[in-house]
Amino acid sequence: MRVAVIGLGAMGLPMAQRLAEEFSVSAHDVNPDAMGRATESGIDTAATAAVAAARAEIAVLIVRDAAQLDMALFGSAGAAETLPRGSVVVITSTVGEGPLLDAQARLQLQGVHCVDAALSGGPIRARSGDLLVMVGGPIEARNRAQPVLDALASTLCIVGEAVGQGQQLKTVNQLLCGIHTAAAAEALALAHSMGLDLDLVLETLSAGAAASFMFADRGPRIAEQLRGQSPGLRSRLDVISKDMGIVGATARRSKVFTPVAAAAEQLYRAGEVAGRGAEDDSVIVKLLADQSGRGVGRVGGK
Repeated sequence: MRVAVIGLGAMGLPMAQRLAEEFSVSAHDVNPDAMGRATESGIDTAATAAVAAARAEIAVLIVRDAAQLDMALFGSAGAAETLPRGSVVVITSTVGEGPLLDAQARLQLQGVHCVDAALSGGPIRARSGDLLVMVGGPIEARNRAQPVLDALASTLCIVGEAVGQGQQLKTVNQLLCGIHTAAAAEALALAHSMGLDLDLVLETLSAGAAASFMFADRGPRIAEQLRGQSPGLRSRLDVISKDMGIVGATARRSKVFTPVAAAAEQLYRAGEVAGRGAEDDSVIVKLLADQSGRGVGRVGGK
């Protein structure tokens, strides 16, 4: 099976590496550095999304937001220019239900199927095919994409027959992830302000009722931030901010009151205003405590 992978960022590259173990993969990213990392890792790269998709049976898109999705598919030298009739576009990006439905309608005009396959799990799990994948789409399209979905997922949830339903469940997932990350930052900022050993806090609380995936995953990087260190970039702040924006917009349309999610969204937006959008999202702890962790600091922790 020939698979095009469009988007080689934090999630896209390990997903491409995973898929290349089983399929013939051609990959593209607009970022030359990302293309270089893919080539160094043994992935065949293409100069444009259109070239990558030219003979693909399945095209997997892993881009940041709705604007990038539109560009990757329908922009100049976008994948839609060359996708064969009967091929399937698997959209894994968290962009909300509306952009998925728009993309599906445009792809249908040229005989291309669409599957909504929202992801959760992070880069390490992406590399090993251990992701949670939440799928919405017609059964024919899902069946064609099944080998790719099986290669990426350890847990495959079929949400429904409609494109967009995977995004709906991912929105609920991101509400929890966004809240849990913000809560982890608050908890560790408080612990640090009292002089507690952060390694001890992480180890102890991870063994009890306060444990969560986000606490275990983000906690060590939040602790590094509190110690004045700079953890490696794994999850950009502007991405979780975008996701929580989708949560807020969905809640407003649904007329559901989500005050805790709204507070978390404002914290991420404050981080973007402070110029930290491209940093790891653990940096939000610096909005809660100064660099020594001994009190509430100004935005940016300066």
